[in-house]
Amino acid sequence: MTAGHETDLRLVPTTGDDRTLGGIYRQYGRYVAAVILRLQGRTTDLEDLVQDVFLEASRGIARLREPGAIKGWLATIAVRTVRRRLRRQRARRFFGLDAGAGYENVVDPAASPVDRVLIATIFRVLDEMPVEDRIAFSLRYVQGETVEKVAELTGCSIATANRRIFRTLAVVEKRMADE
Repeated sequence: MTAGHETDLRLVPTTGDDRTLGGIYRQYGRYVAAVILRLQGRTTDLEDLVQDVFLEASRGIARLREPGAIKGWLATIAVRTVRRRLRRQRARRFFGLDAGAGYENVVDPAASPVDRVLIATIFRVLDEMPVEDRIAFSLRYVQGETVEKVAELTGCSIATANRRIFRTLAVVEKRMADE
């Protein structure tokens, strides 16, 4: 990181006196990692994706109009970052270069074996869905965001967010009923 980035980032309020990119990372790094994990469902590459989010944030922090909106802004960057990664994974799977993921490690170790299988199955179904639909569904039902927030984070209308969520929900429910 260059000294210029350090100076630009001092305008962003964080808790305590540390208002650098490092301070922002310390304050929001776990939150960003949680968003990424809930959207992607994989622990592989999690640290790389978090770094990608903060790298992009370092490039655009000077343009942030409302410093108090940094958490939502970081979530939006995380959504875009995961969207790119999911599209790449889908292309790699199509060409046989990605065998898919084991999702059992995403679930809390204290969860029952049935819950672990259920959540892994849901993520496998999500792997088959269009990326935009998967992200909208995951933001709503895994991350727990409102439909309005889903629309904001994905850059679409509320109606489109609803369509994506319900389209995915219908497929998940049908697949779960079949299994």
